[in-house]
Amino acid sequence: MLKKELIIATKNQGKFREIRKILKDCGFRLRFLGRFKNAPCVKENGYTFLENAKKKALETACFFNCLSVGEDSGLVVPFLGGAPGIRSARFSRSGRDEDNNRKLLRLLEGVPFNKRRAYFICTLALASPEGIIKTFQGKVYGYIDFIPKGKNGFGYDPLFYIPQYKKTFAQLPLRVKNEISHRSQAFRKLKTFLKKSAVL
Repeated sequence: MLKKELIIATKNQGKFREIRKILKDCGFRLRFLGRFKNAPCVKENGYTFLENAKKKALETACFFNCLSVGEDSGLVVPFLGGAPGIRSARFSRSGRDEDNNRKLLRLLEGVPFNKRRAYFICTLALASPEGIIKTFQGKVYGYIDFIPKGKNGFGYDPLFYIPQYKKTFAQLPLRVKNEISHRSQAFRKLKTFLKKSAVL
């Protein structure tokens, strides 16, 4: 591995595409974990987003002997006691986006708009083989819409409605989403750190 490489510890191509745009010109060559056939399969069994992010970052950094950033993000709906939460990607039995969205809508059936508040959270951990270097977090608030809208994005984006834009995440251009999203907030903080840090 080259000294100025950073492995993004995700196998989700949708996430990596967003992250690559946000971290453009960060001074590091970004590597997609999903491209490595021998990549470790990190078990996300933490009780919090931060625990999972740290685990992914550290195990990947140790495996490749390289800097790595682990990310865990999800959707939190207070009316549902915080669900989907850390199980956002595996909310339904199949784990497919469409099935996760269907389950969410079913659980919120009959719930009025003002009680459908929700937020996306993204937690990052930057690690070297020696340990965790720093963590970052981003949040964005909105509501769960009654039907999916839009074709951009992935995951719960077609249901996550932003009042100030009067659109769901999936209806927003990627440029706009990358300005306001939870992932954008967290990764912009990481980018600032990468560009300013003299120890990496």
